[in-house]
Amino acid sequence: MTNQEILNQIHRGVIVSCQALPDEPLYGYHFMGHLAFAAKEGGAVGIRANTCEDIVDIKKEVDLPVIGIIKSVYDDSDVYITPTMKEIDALTATGVEIIALDATDRPRPNGLDLDTLFKEARAKYPNQLFMADCSCYEDCKHAAEIGFDLVGTTLCGYTAKTKGTAIPNYDLLSRITTELNVPVIAEGGVWERGQLQKVFSYPVHAAVIGTAITRPRDITRRFVEAIS
Repeated sequence: MTNQEILNQIHRGVIVSCQALPDEPLYGYHFMGHLAFAAKEGGAVGIRANTCEDIVDIKKEVDLPVIGIIKSVYDDSDVYITPTMKEIDALTATGVEIIALDATDRPRPNGLDLDTLFKEARAKYPNQLFMADCSCYEDCKHAAEIGFDLVGTTLCGYTAKTKGTAIPNYDLLSRITTELNVPVIAEGGVWERGQLQKVFSYPVHAAVIGTAITRPRDITRRFVEAIS
């Protein structure tokens, strides 16, 4: 598919994030491929996935566009979503359609800044779609200015400057879809159908839902807490 065909395929649809970390029950054993297949049968237009192993498994199960990330923790940085070229290189080798990376203004490992990293990535992979995982309006605006193909609200509420922000952040979605000329991916905090309907009342390109669909431990805990 061309990049435009990929963007067309996910337009105004639900992307399901199929991820499990090592401390979660569904980690490994090809679970994410099965989750992705179930998501496709439910009507998902795309998948978001972490690690090359899971992406390869998912691509064996579904023919949907995949937003790929690698979560890597470095001692000298708070950035963990695809933080360096090492992760970007690994993701491109999987043939993933979209690569997402942290697009906040926080320093990357080894003191690298976003502009330098993205310039290198774009030069090395000129035909790759890149998504900016942002925390605030300023992140989204800057990512659009330096050439990201999509911007997402992924990190709103998860950085020091946005901690405590209610998500979904409808005010942020309203502003970036109005003021920026770049496809917007709404991500973060969607638990209810009504929230998703409100998200789609803005001209977002697509929405990502993760925990509410693919993390049964968290889903169960949420219900149990309702009667505790």
